[in-house]
Amino acid sequence: MTSATPPTGTGPLERREARLAWSLLFPTIAIVSAVVILPLLAIFWISFKPIGLADLRPPTPVVREAMRGDPGDYTLRYRIRNSSQEKSISNVVLTDELPAEVAVRAAPPEGCEIGRESVTCDIGTLEPGQRLDIELPITITGIDEDAAEEALEGRPPEITGSSENTLTNFEFTSENFARIFDSDEFFEVLWVTVFYTVFGTFGALIFGLFAAMLLNKEFKGQGILRGLYLFPYVAPVIAVAFAWIILFDPFSGSANALLIQMGVTDEAINFFGVRPLALIMVTVFEIWRYFPLSFLFILARMQSIDHDMYEAADMDGASPFQKFWFLSLPQLLGILSVLFLLRFIWTFNKFDDIFLLTGGNAGTRTLTVNVYEQAFAISNIGAGAAVAVVIFCCLIIFAFFFFRFVSREEGL
Repeated sequence: MTSATPPTGTGPLERREARLAWSLLFPTIAIVSAVVILPLLAIFWISFKPIGLADLRPPTPVVREAMRGDPGDYTLRYRIRNSSQEKSISNVVLTDELPAEVAVRAAPPEGCEIGRESVTCDIGTLEPGQRLDIELPITITGIDEDAAEEALEGRPPEITGSSENTLTNFEFTSENFARIFDSDEFFEVLWVTVFYTVFGTFGALIFGLFAAMLLNKEFKGQGILRGLYLFPYVAPVIAVAFAWIILFDPFSGSANALLIQMGVTDEAINFFGVRPLALIMVTVFEIWRYFPLSFLFILARMQSIDHDMYEAADMDGASPFQKFWFLSLPQLLGILSVLFLLRFIWTFNKFDDIFLLTGGNAGTRTLTVNVYEQAFAISNIGAGAAVAVVIFCCLIIFAFFFFRFVSREEGL
């Protein structure tokens, strides 16, 4: 009778190795969680909050101190206000240390206590936008007025209070999402985003594949041409976007001047200012700017393909299209799938290109531009976060179907 052996990976040594591996991975997991997961959770939290740009800072009491009056009749004035116009501040307490040469010479106002060299005022609650003045008659001995002011400035008053912070409380609302989906323009923005992403992604892949096929053969000047192909991708985006705006300017652009001289059009075309041409132009810009990335990856994969099967195909009389379709393309499907996944996600999240070219005008507003407009243009941080959550959910759905169907076929 043979004794049963434990399953592989369940012995004491394997368990110790597993614990060691997890301990070595823990710093990486913690950093990734701090950099990626925590901000993502914060976006979800804010998306259910009725919060504006001004609500990011909790209401605080503000105090300004000034000395007024003539010799023998000085007054120390504290001007207190609530920094918020919507929320009150409770338990407001003002404390100030007075120099030894400054003394209060009359009974303090109600709620204030005078110590040997200090003033404490229990103000209570400051209503939204409320302003309050507290005046104390003082006497200055041993120093002049300027020296007394310098002594008071060296000891600024402190004021404390507590208030409810919309960002950290546990009151939630679905108003942000209701506002987004009830808007007639949301589905238009979603359609623009899908159009820009799909055509921008496929265009970058197709042109990258075409460029890789052109430069897959050895010829004189190949290295220089490869470097020129990389220019759109490595150039600063603000520089190339500005160059495109100047090139296609309806008043002084070279493109319009050339089209008019060739008789293609009788008047200047506003490429970035009319629908749907503006959306087509920003999509073309996306393809032109990012096809070099696809070109690099596809060319590297092409050069690793065994050339013996191409020689065998030549002997069998295969045409160039047949060699590409039946030999090259199956070898490239893996890298094309990865590039499609990355380019789709990056293009769906693209903001800077469209914002620099059109600012989201003329029918080019995508979801990412909508996040900026909601959060900063109209100061609705909650609505901007809600749009960001919609973007995240769209990408999660896309990734699910990609890994469910496409990656399984390609063996990824």
